[in-house]
Amino acid sequence: MPNKCMGKSFLALGDSYTIGEQVCLFESFPYQVVQLLRKHFPEDNWQAPEIVAKTGWTTDELLMQINQTHLLPKYDLVTLLIGVNNQYRGRTIANYQEQYSLLLQKAIALTGNDQKKVLVLSIPDWGTMPFAEGRDRMQIAKEIDAYNLVCKKITENAGVSYIDITNSQRADSHDLTFIAADGLHPSGKEYAKWAREVVDVWKVWSV
Repeated sequence: MPNKCMGKSFLALGDSYTIGEQVCLFESFPYQVVQLLRKHFPEDNWQAPEIVAKTGWTTDELLMQINQTHLLPKYDLVTLLIGVNNQYRGRTIANYQEQYSLLLQKAIALTGNDQKKVLVLSIPDWGTMPFAEGRDRMQIAKEIDAYNLVCKKITENAGVSYIDITNSQRADSHDLTFIAADGLHPSGKEYAKWAREVVDVWKVWSV
């Protein structure tokens, strides 16, 4: 029988945005999510997040790693944020669509097929960051929007919540306090906003 004293489990799937590249571990959005969940739902005894993510990963690389990782049979919450490196490497939308669909189905399966326990975050726009100086920012934005359109459609068709953090992130990129030291990734201040979005949706579904 499962040990209820172990508390609730959270799996975060993704790339550098999930790891929290350039910020300390506890400033990453998965850890900030858990901190908020522990505050709002102390009776649930949320465990530290389990993270399957790596800087630079594309959808196929995340798929491969999930298949090679010994995971729990079921999680109480799974987040998925993936695709920016597909865009960065010039992968096609069709390629992303196929592989993202597989990833989403795996995420759903990891909750015991409970779509309400899966939350998808939109892909941030790295073209608004200082790192993108000298690049075609409008083209990057156009491609990120195209990826997110596909992501949103697949996500919502599967009955999963889609959280748009891109527009807010774009606005925040004009303020250096929302940007990490490398000029490319978000700071803990930006991740805090994403965490609040995730927990706000969780509050609705968990009632």
